[in-house]
Amino acid sequence: MKNFIEELRWRGMIHDMIPGTEELLTKERISAYLGIDPTADSLHIGHLVGVMMLRHLQLSGHRPIALIGGATGMIGDPSMKSAERKLLDEETLRHNQACIKAQLSKFLDFDSDAPNAALLVNNYDWMKGFSFLEFIRDIGKHITVNYMMAKDSVKKRLSGEGEGMSFTEFSYQLLQGYDYLHLYREHGCRLQMGGSDQWGNITTGTELIRRKDGGEAFALTCPLITKADGGKFGKTESGNVWLDPKRTSPYAFYQFWINVSDADAARYIKIFTTLSEQEITALEAEQAAAPHLRPLQHRLAEEITVMVHSREDYEAAVEASSILFGQGTKEQLQRISEDMFLSVFEGVPQYSIARTTLAESIKVIDLMTEQANIFASKGELRKLIQSGGVSLNKEKIEHQDQIVSLSDLIAERYLLIQRGKKNYYLIVITD
Repeated sequence: MKNFIEELRWRGMIHDMIPGTEELLTKERISAYLGIDPTADSLHIGHLVGVMMLRHLQLSGHRPIALIGGATGMIGDPSMKSAERKLLDEETLRHNQACIKAQLSKFLDFDSDAPNAALLVNNYDWMKGFSFLEFIRDIGKHITVNYMMAKDSVKKRLSGEGEGMSFTEFSYQLLQGYDYLHLYREHGCRLQMGGSDQWGNITTGTELIRRKDGGEAFALTCPLITKADGGKFGKTESGNVWLDPKRTSPYAFYQFWINVSDADAARYIKIFTTLSEQEITALEAEQAAAPHLRPLQHRLAEEITVMVHSREDYEAAVEASSILFGQGTKEQLQRISEDMFLSVFEGVPQYSIARTTLAESIKVIDLMTEQANIFASKGELRKLIQSGGVSLNKEKIEHQDQIVSLSDLIAERYLLIQRGKKNYYLIVITD
């Protein structure tokens, strides 16, 4: 078996672990779990560090358990939060669970007969029948309030501003601790993993296993991912970067990774890919020799886009990038899907005109000044056309009387106007 801890260590993916964790993992095949918040029907890239830990665990011969926090998701983890989150109903949680499993299946092998095939569990399944009285009698009495109050996640909320912490949230670490005890009993789970903000919750579980069953369990956390400039990882102007292509298009997903800084690319390629240390060292040497070519960013974007989406989506995103940032051709425009086209030109100024306007053909100068007010005057447009500064669907407009018709439409609905190198405008045909 591959040394899991050594693998995480060189990748910079270990923040803290209970002594003895490495010895356990090198001695025998174990089961380890990581909890995933089910409050949305898609993972976002903030979840990917934990998912990659599970992936490396399985590739090292161990058994990963992905726990969907259906019960704990109804409460909300107070760690790193300043306010309580909204509660979800069971139907929503089940829908979210199914969507998340489909995404996890791209990283983990759930379906093979291998002894380390991944397992997906939902803590709602064992918590829904647990009465409050049973829980405080059988679980609550084993962990003191003093122990719970000493946790950083609790202390920060109690000493901070706002309304403090509800009893519901305060009980969160007990619920997560019981998850660990349940998985220890049912699946022989000896290790829980998570982000560094989860250390307090995880060690409550190891303590509960020790006090309740006299067992020995372990904990391992990874650093919380940040950007080199101190900004928040995984956030863009439009919000989270999601794995679901309906929420974040494959093109936008690819663009996120291709645009990370050199410093971030050097860290992220270790965390978010399964490339070997030798492969990454070679890429770092390429980056040092020719930083303007950005080989780290290109390989990072390729690996993770293919893993999350597909090779086809990756290649389409690369081609779409060449349309926006390179020369591009009309043929390329016509080849990409409508969704990809709209994703590439999201935020570009749009002008609507009726289909009947193009049905009888129209001169380009009239189209761009009278029907769609892209240019302030015909005089301005004439000068730009004469200097070769205006393109229609990536082809330079040769003269002002050039005719535009329905046959010029991209995806039967769009005309792409370009002024100079960087200014784009979209004419959308309405029926």
